[in-house]
Amino acid sequence: MATVSHRSLRLAQIAIGLGLTLSCSAALAQSPAKGSPEHIKAVTSAVDGALIKANTATSQDWPTIGLDYAETRFSKLNQINADNVKKLGLAWSYPLESSRGVEATPVVVDGIMYQTASWSVVHAIDARTGKQLWTFDPKVDREKGYKGCCDVVNRGVALWKGKVYFGAYDGRLFALDAATGKVVWEKDTIASKEHSYTITGAPRVFNGKVVIGNGGAEFGARGYVTAYDAETGNQAWRWFTVPGDPSKPFEDESMAAAAKTWDPAGKYWINGGGGTVWDTITFDPDLNLVYIGTGNGSPWNQKIRSPSGGDNLYLSSIVALNADTGKYAWHYQETPGDHWDYTATQPMILADINIDGAPRKVILHAPKNGFFFVIDRTNGKFISAKNFVDVNWATGYDANGRPIEIKEARSDEAYDSIPGPAGAHNWHPMSFNPQTGLVYIPAQGVPTNLTPEKTFKHNAVEPGKFASATGWNIGFMLNATPPKNPAFGRLVAWDPVKQKEAWRVEHVAPWNGGTLTTAGNLVFQGTADGRFVAYNATTGEKLWESPTGSGVVAAASTYMLDGKQYVSIAVGWGGVIGQWIRATELQSPGTVYTFAIDGKAPLPAFVKYQTEGLLKGVKYDPKDIPEGTAIYVAACAACHSVPGVDNGGNIRNLGYVAAESITNLKDIVFNGPFRDRGMPDFTGKLKEEDIPKLQAFIQGTADAIRPK
Repeated sequence: MATVSHRSLRLAQIAIGLGLTLSCSAALAQSPAKGSPEHIKAVTSAVDGALIKANTATSQDWPTIGLDYAETRFSKLNQINADNVKKLGLAWSYPLESSRGVEATPVVVDGIMYQTASWSVVHAIDARTGKQLWTFDPKVDREKGYKGCCDVVNRGVALWKGKVYFGAYDGRLFALDAATGKVVWEKDTIASKEHSYTITGAPRVFNGKVVIGNGGAEFGARGYVTAYDAETGNQAWRWFTVPGDPSKPFEDESMAAAAKTWDPAGKYWINGGGGTVWDTITFDPDLNLVYIGTGNGSPWNQKIRSPSGGDNLYLSSIVALNADTGKYAWHYQETPGDHWDYTATQPMILADINIDGAPRKVILHAPKNGFFFVIDRTNGKFISAKNFVDVNWATGYDANGRPIEIKEARSDEAYDSIPGPAGAHNWHPMSFNPQTGLVYIPAQGVPTNLTPEKTFKHNAVEPGKFASATGWNIGFMLNATPPKNPAFGRLVAWDPVKQKEAWRVEHVAPWNGGTLTTAGNLVFQGTADGRFVAYNATTGEKLWESPTGSGVVAAASTYMLDGKQYVSIAVGWGGVIGQWIRATELQSPGTVYTFAIDGKAPLPAFVKYQTEGLLKGVKYDPKDIPEGTAIYVAACAACHSVPGVDNGGNIRNLGYVAAESITNLKDIVFNGPFRDRGMPDFTGKLKEEDIPKLQAFIQGTADAIRPK
C-alpha cells in the first residue's frame, strides 16, 4: 500500500506540475509581445488620471509631457545618479527625418515612446530597441509654413485611454489610435479664418477632456483655449483670453470685465488683441483648476492697440479656469499693459513649499519678462517676484504684485529691450527638484533694439516694417542698430523661497534646451552648441556630456524599462532663434538619442553645416541699398536674419549662399522652388523692381563686413 501510495502521490505531483506548466504556457501565450499592437493597446489604454497620479509616486514611466500633473519634470528615479552618470552611453538613436526645429519631450509608457518632429509629424518608437512602430504625417501644407512666427515646430503629444492627441501646425487637433497611428477623429480648432492661427504646443488631457490653445498673436489674432471631449472630439468649452468687438455681446462676465481695461479708440479687436495660449497648460486635480499662460498683445505696441493705456486683461497673465466648464476662476497679470512681447506662456510648475514657515500651494513661473514669480495657486494671490536676469523695464514688484516700471521702457524713441522679445526664458521647459529645493531655468538674453511705429495699419505690407510682407503686425521697427548689451545663454539654478540664484552655468550662446532633474541629484540639459550634459543638481558641477550632432532646444525624459533606467532627448536645431543663428558647425537631421549606463551603441554620423562662404560676385547698384534694406526687413529678415552678420540656423543665411541663388533671386521669390519648405510666394507682395534692391542689400551687406 505504501508503494501504491507513493506512486499515487508522484502521479498526482506530475499531474499538478503538468497542469501548472500548461497553465503558465497558456498565460505566456496570451501575454502580448512587447511592442506589438496588442501590447501597445493594453498599456496605453491604461493611461488615465489614476495612472498619472500613481506614476507620480514612482516615475516608472513618463506618461505626460511634463511627467506629472504638476509638470515638475522631476523624476524619482535614481539608478542613474551623480556617482555613476559618467558611465552613461548611447543605447540607441532614432532618425526623425527632419531638418527643422524639434521641441517635444518624449512621452513613454512601458517602452512605447511617442515623439513629434517638425511639421507636426508623430513617431511611435519601441524604446526597448529604438525601432519605428509607426509614423503619422498630418500633411500640413508646406507652403503655409511662414504663417507661424517661430519655425514649423511641435512640442509633443498627450496620451489618454489608448489614444494619442496632438495639434498640427495648421490648427487641426488629432486623436490617433495609439497602437496603429490611425485617425480616430480630427477637429479644426481655428475660431476665425480672418487671422493666421497655428498650434505648436502640446495638448493636455484630464477629466476626459483634451485642452489646447493656439498661436498667432504676431499675425493679429485673438487668444483662446478650447476643451474637446477625448472620446468624440466634440467641443466641451472655449474661453477667450481678451475681449472682442465691444459692439457685440461679450461671451461671459470675464470678458465684460476685461473690456474695461482696454481703450476702444485703438480698435484692438481688428488686430485680434493677442493673448494667445500657445504653450503652457497645467492641471491641479485636487482643486479641479486648469491654469493657462496667456501671450503678448497684438500688436506688441500698446500705444497702438490701447492708446490710453490700461492693463489690457488678460494679456501676459496666469489664468485659472474650472476644468469641467472653462469658467473663469481668477487671474494674476505678470505684465500689465504688455508693450514688449512679454508672454506668460512659458511652462509653469505646481509645487507645495514652505514660505515664512507655512506650507503654501504655489505656481512657480519664469516668463519672458525676466522675473521669477511665486503665486498662490488656490486664489492667484501674489507672493513674490524677483528678476533672474538683468532687466531694464522695471525695478521690481510692489507688495500688491504690480511692476514698478521704468518710464523710459515705454518711450517713443529707439531703445534696447532687455529682455528682448525672445525673452529671458522662452518655451524651453524648466524643472523643479524638491530634494534640492531648486528650479532649473534655461535663461537667456537676446537684446533687441526697437523703435515704436508712429503710424500703423493692420496687415499693411510696408518697407521697413518687420515681417509685414509675411503677415506680421507688431507695431515696432526692429532696428539694424546692434544692441549695446551682449547676448548670453545660461542654466540658472533658482531658489524660489529665497528668490535668489543658487548657481549658474554659462553657455556659449542663447537658446539652449529645456531641463530634466532627478532624484539621482542630476540635472540634464542640451545646449545650443550641440551637447547633452548632466550636472550635479546641488552644485552645478558638470559630470558628463555627449555630442548630439546639432544644437538642442527640447527637454529630456527618463523612465525605467525592464529594471533599467534610460534617458531620452530629441535633438533638432530650430525655433525662432534657431532659424537665424547657430553655435555649432554641425547640422545633423533630427534624432532621438537614448542613453543608459554602459550603453555601447555608436553615435550616428554627424553632418557638417553646408555654406558656400561669404557671398561675392553679385552685381548691384549701391544706391539701391537703402531701399533694399527696408524691403528685406519687411520680407526676408524674420527667417533669414541679417546677411553675413548672422551665420544662419536651420534656414540659410543669404550672406552664405551661392552667388547663383542671389543672381536668380526673382525665380526664388516669385513662385519659387522652396515653397515646399515653408518659404512664401511673394507674388502680389513684392514687385519685380524690388529684386535688384534686395540683391543690392544682400551683396552690399556681405561686402561691408568682408575682412579687408
